[in-house]
This record gives sequence, structure tokens and C-alpha cells, in this order.
Amino acid sequence: MHTPPLQQALADQGLFVLDGALATELERRGADLKDPLWSAKLLIEQPDLIRQVHLDYFLAGADAATTASYQATFEAFARRGLSHDQAADLMRRSVQLACEARDAFWADPVNRVGRRKPLVAASVGPYGAMLADGSEYRGYADVSREALAAFHRPRLQVLAHAGADLLACETLPCLAEALAIADLLPEFPGVQAWISFSCRDGEHNSQGEALADCVAALDSVPQVAAVGLNCTAPEFVPSLVERARARTGKPIVVYPNSGEHYDAVGKVWQGDGQAHDFAAQAMRWHNRGARLIGGCCRTGPDDIRALRQAASACGALKPRSEPT
Repeated sequence: MHTPPLQQALADQGLFVLDGALATELERRGADLKDPLWSAKLLIEQPDLIRQVHLDYFLAGADAATTASYQATFEAFARRGLSHDQAADLMRRSVQLACEARDAFWADPVNRVGRRKPLVAASVGPYGAMLADGSEYRGYADVSREALAAFHRPRLQVLAHAGADLLACETLPCLAEALAIADLLPEFPGVQAWISFSCRDGEHNSQGEALADCVAALDSVPQVAAVGLNCTAPEFVPSLVERARARTGKPIVVYPNSGEHYDAVGKVWQGDGQAHDFAAQAMRWHNRGARLIGGCCRTGPDDIRALRQAASACGALKPRSEPT
């Protein structure tokens, strides 16, 4: 029986290093993303810059690239005047750019030493990202599970067949949205996904539900390859990992933001970050049970490079004697 790529990678190397932020890294390089499309805007305007950021994360040590499709929805593209087919092409482009970066990285034999061929995870952002009002950090208790499934199905139909290795269903504020996606996965046999929640403290997701209950509800879904949290303040991660680990046998995925607060009106990050010792914190998360670790908003390639170096130094990464 064929082992899904993420499970094989985890079996081979122990810790799986994710990439860091895409949108805020694009902004750091001069892109203007104060737009409802956020990073998906550059699928239209600057695809080469997206590809370069993916490549830089691979060079820094990431085992996966998360595509620029977080805010790529049919609704958002329609508001920009794009047709259904044009929107679908841009979603596929997001996967293509990450695959091109991965292939360019892997073409250099030097990059293969001690590494597995990296994966591409197609980002599936939440319903709130389409609204572009920051509600993925608050939740939307008045939106039904059926309505959430109807929103996600058309995009999943594109991304599930776009050439990625798995789906990254991320920054979900509530269990209903996670279950809506889980309901849809059987429509795409063989497709694996990780599901990660945005969380507001050391116990609850953004809508106020216990993260432990959320991961437990997903534990029996075979196509969910990992569960956890992202775009959450680093200070909350240790408690969240412990609570999740106690309720699921699935690998725990963790990629917090820098600890700053996002102003959805001004489209800016405010406050002080907590990612100054990102690699050291990441190793503590790993010691508590996290298996997939990276960064979200306001983290960058330097953080991922430090993470991989720290993981290698402490033996969290199993070395490979032969490149794959």
C-alpha cells in the first residue's frame, strides 16, 4: 500500500520543518498587500516573487512550501472582475509556482544532501479570509456547517487536483469549519490534509471552543494527516500542544505567528513580537509533542533556517545518508 507523502516524511525524519510566512515576507520584500486578495494579489501581479520566496524557504531548510492560495477564492476573484475559469487558473498557478520552486531547489545535487524532496501543501484558507475582515481570528457562529461546506467545495475541487502533495486547511477559527472540510474530503479520494486552528489563548480556538475537543473530533477522519494550530501567539503554543496531544493520535502541526496583533481594518500588525528565540521555542514545542513545526505571519526564512539548524543539532531530525 502506498504511504502518503507526509506520513512517509514523518517516519523517515521525525520532525517535519514547515516554511514561514508568505504574505508578510512578500511585504518585507516590497509588495503592497493592503488588498482584499492579500498574497493572492501577487498571483496576478508578481508571480515570480512568490516563486522566489518559496525557493528561499526551501534553501533555508523547509520541508514544504505552503502555496499562495490562502485568500484565493472564487468570491474574492469575482469581486476583482475575474471569471470562474480565470480564478481557477490562478489557484492552480499558486500550486505551480511552489512546484517550480521545489523542482529548481531539487535540481541542484548540493541541496539534496541529507534532505528528502520537499512537499507542496496547497493552502486552504478559512471562510473568514474570503470576508477579509479578520473574522478568522474571531469566528462566525452564525454560519452553518452546510454553508461552510458549500463555500469550500468549489475551491477544493480545484486545489485537490492541482498537483500539490496535500492540503493545508489553516487558520480555521471553529470546529464547524473543520468538520465541513472533513465532510468534503471523501469526495477527493487519496487527498490528505492537515487542519490547523487559530487560537486565542492556551486552551481555546478563536471562537472559544476547546482545541482539545476540536482535534478529538477529527481523530477518526482518515484523510486528516495532522491537526494543530497556526497564526497563534507563541506564548500559547506549549499549553495548546499538550492539550491537543492528550486527545489525538495524529501528528501535531504548529506554526504560530510572531505574537503581534493583526489590525484587520488597517491591514497592519501591531505590538511586540515574541519570535526572537524562535528556534529555541520550537524545540520546546517539539519536546511537548509537535511533529510539524514552522512559522506563520511575521516569521521568515531566517527563522526557518535557525529552526532546522537547532533541530539537527539536538537530533530531532533524523539524518539521511542518501538523498531521495
